[in-house]
Amino acid sequence: MTLFADAVRAAGLPAPRAVPWEQVLRSSGAEFTADEVVRLDSPGENPEVDRLLRGAQDPTRVEGSALWYARFTRALRGLRGGVRLDDADELAVLFDKRRCHAALAAADVPVPCSPTSGPGAVQPSGWDDVRAVMRDHRMPRLFVKLAHGSSASGVLAVESSGGGRIRATTSVELAPDGRLFNSLKVRRYERERDIAAIVDALAPDGLHLERWLPKASQRGRAADLRVVVVDGRATHAVVRTGASPLTNLHLGGRRGDLDAARDAVEAAGARWTDVLAVCERAAACFPRTLCVGVDLLPAVGWRRFAIGEVNAFGDLLPRLTGLPGSGAEGLDTYAAQVAAVLRRAGRVTAPHPAGSDHRHHQHHRHHQHRTGPTHASA
Repeated sequence: MTLFADAVRAAGLPAPRAVPWEQVLRSSGAEFTADEVVRLDSPGENPEVDRLLRGAQDPTRVEGSALWYARFTRALRGLRGGVRLDDADELAVLFDKRRCHAALAAADVPVPCSPTSGPGAVQPSGWDDVRAVMRDHRMPRLFVKLAHGSSASGVLAVESSGGGRIRATTSVELAPDGRLFNSLKVRRYERERDIAAIVDALAPDGLHLERWLPKASQRGRAADLRVVVVDGRATHAVVRTGASPLTNLHLGGRRGDLDAARDAVEAAGARWTDVLAVCERAAACFPRTLCVGVDLLPAVGWRRFAIGEVNAFGDLLPRLTGLPGSGAEGLDTYAAQVAAVLRRAGRVTAPHPAGSDHRHHQHHRHHQHRTGPTHASA
């Protein structure tokens, strides 16, 4: 809430009214006046909100994402009134990796091959089914993901060899009693019975499988990009690198060199503008959602790209200002969203760049409104 509220105040607008997710969930919705601009924030890491959504007493547990999804989408349908910057139906797709993948593929957006998405999709009920997919679809390396997971929770990068050996890289911690916990430590499991136990425990929440595409690297580390698209335009980008296939910053990933990535793209004979256009095409599949974070997977050589995921709450990139030529130069991701709202409302005054001292208060018709006080990790 704080970063977005700061951006609102920096634009000379009154501080946004906040409606906590806990209140929304306990009240089965919320009411907004016709002139309130409603922007949703991630339910985040609030333990009580997590309990209301997943029914779990321990917020570090992995299981329960299907219940989380059902209750979250029901809460979205209970939000009434206001001018929405997010669309409930689109959010329901964005929080289902299978449906999101299918929507992107149907729009000819490049995505990794997935046997769990689109026409004829399989529905794995456990490890035996995943093994069959690996064999039948010739996928010796694939990602196993929770259909409704986020922040790499429940993600396994699985690779097998011709000799029958198998290994899974994941942040999931398998307890001796079979329970699964999210961890900040990336682990490698090499006993198939352990991998099977994890996948079998995840399967009731729904699984999404994708071919593991070999990614480009920076300084010997696997690299991908998070690109934020605001109102149809790619405004911010960060390179993420990791020593493992999981590049999430909270799992030990590091920010890479964006200039070096752009140079590598151009050196490979591709155009940086085309790279950003792929992300904008992905965001265009969700036209009623103002801002999304697009995970872009560069193939080895930096010439070809695919979309890994599109994240509804993918704007948490503190202190990162806009790309040159994006229209968001000098603005962080939140200020860029405020500027987009003002443009839509016919206001010509944009938020001042981050770090400026803008104290002039301007009258405006719309109240900026924010639901939820916390942010999801990038």
